[in-house]
Amino acid sequence: MIAFTRRRLAVFVDGCFWHGCPEHGGRPKVNSTYWDAKISRNRERDAEQTARLLAAGWTVLRVWEHEDPAAVAQRVVRILSRIPADQAAASSL
Repeated sequence: MIAFTRRRLAVFVDGCFWHGCPEHGGRPKVNSTYWDAKISRNRERDAEQTARLLAAGWTVLRVWEHEDPAAVAQRVVRILSRIPADQAAASSL
């Protein structure tokens, strides 16, 4: 996770295999029962983390590892420009 604490933006870069990307997240044929459960639990944990952060007032951006880094950076900049800086952090500058 990359955290922009003053703007309360959390950016997650999810790995295609580990987080079950619908485009690239192939399932292994060996030990498939284990891997299906593992990846399902990873996705459940992702949803739980996202929900906790949203409840705490954070903005959450999740991107896949295969996404173009420049395009992701542009999304981050666009999101950051719309989020006001934390008043407590801004007053301490």
